[in-house]
Amino acid sequence: MPKLTTLIKPLLLFAALSFPLTALAHAILVKSQPAKDEEVAEAPKQIDLWFNDPVRSEYKALAVIDSEGKRVDKRDVEQDLLDGSHIHASVEDLPPGTYTIRYRVVSEDTHIVTGKFQFTVKP
Repeated sequence: MPKLTTLIKPLLLFAALSFPLTALAHAILVKSQPAKDEEVAEAPKQIDLWFNDPVRSEYKALAVIDSEGKRVDKRDVEQDLLDGSHIHASVEDLPPGTYTIRYRVVSEDTHIVTGKFQFTVKP
């Protein structure tokens, strides 16, 4: 008869590999439009953010702030219905200048993820 530990080790290994690792990780911003520190010739009409994993639909926030501290997005952040890792918000007509994008999402593991970066609209 085989030892009990000989039977348990494969079961533990199987159990460990059965759980998806992404469920234990925080969402990470992997792409944006406009991109971090990008200089654009034409002002965007919408700001798009993509994360490495889907984020929860509740408590998401995306704000665009001009160099004077005024919020210039339309406060209409939404999550893509077909891609849970993509959030977006529309912005007012942006004159030339530097803008800060601030975001907050909740990862599937319930951790809050925040960040900010800038882009510039060229004259």
